[in-house]
Amino acid sequence: MGNFDALKESIAYLMSIYKEIEEKIKSASNIVITAHKSPDGDSIGASLGLLNFIEKLGKNATVCHPDPAPEFLYWLDTSAILFMTDAPEKITDLFKKADLIFSLDYNATDRVGEEMQVLLEQSEAEKIMIDHHLDPDNFADIMVSETKASSTAELIAELILQSGHELLLDEQIGIPLYLGIMTDTGGFRFSSVTPRTHEILAKLLNAGVKHNLIHELLNDNNTLSRMRLQGYAMSEKLLIMDDFKVGIIGLAKEELNRFGYQKGDTDGLANQVLSIRGMRVAIVFTERDGMMKISFRSKGEDHVNVLAAEHFDGGGHANAAGGRSDLPVEDTIQKLMKLVPQYFAQ
Repeated sequence: MGNFDALKESIAYLMSIYKEIEEKIKSASNIVITAHKSPDGDSIGASLGLLNFIEKLGKNATVCHPDPAPEFLYWLDTSAILFMTDAPEKITDLFKKADLIFSLDYNATDRVGEEMQVLLEQSEAEKIMIDHHLDPDNFADIMVSETKASSTAELIAELILQSGHELLLDEQIGIPLYLGIMTDTGGFRFSSVTPRTHEILAKLLNAGVKHNLIHELLNDNNTLSRMRLQGYAMSEKLLIMDDFKVGIIGLAKEELNRFGYQKGDTDGLANQVLSIRGMRVAIVFTERDGMMKISFRSKGEDHVNVLAAEHFDGGGHANAAGGRSDLPVEDTIQKLMKLVPQYFAQ
């Protein structure tokens, strides 16, 4: 079979999957939309984009997330989202009544936190996973696992388009989807951006999305404490391993508290480190919830997901991954410094 025939077969298969998902939505009575713990622009954007699409199909759904969005996304209307941290009894009841559950932007049930994981695994509802991360667990009845997609928001856009509902696209659906694609591609800079990504973005703009306003609301929304924390991190905490072009920042809990840390305040730090001329890899970690939460970013062929998976109980994409460490800040730095030569030798 030639490449063109294989491509046609793949497209036909995906169209049939998306049509099947549309039929599941139309036949469901109680729909729950979930996403991973520690939400980001993609998980929030994909959830709200799907919610608005479902409602335009004449069905009702509820978005249930493990915890709230970071403050820099508060300009987005997240009032339709219930959080496990705020409404556990209501969410428990919704899971018990659900006959269809969407799992967005995660590929294993442990990504939704312990409380919601129990509800998800015990539910007898049909489950649909839509995600773009590597190595998914086989926990859903229908699995859309497209690792080459830029974001889960892009896949939700594909669901709308491939199921024949492009005319339903409007600002209400388009704004969160644009946000999800933009944030998960680092402002369209990552190699995951494809011609198809731009085709979808064009359709969102044609539907009325004002991209300049989204950029302003997202990027011109810093608090003074966030800027001071990031300035401190870059000026006082950045360790450069010159021989390997790797930058490391570790922030202890007391340092975060000194600057009045709010969720999301360190987002983008790794990209700042990576923006330094010649830098190949950026590793930023912060002490939260009794552990070090690590963000790995890289360029080109320097794949960070392997390091994250093999030594830090994590994983993700080749150039963007996450992990954790149970060691203190300095010990985590020392561990990283020993491992970097093994993974990023020039």
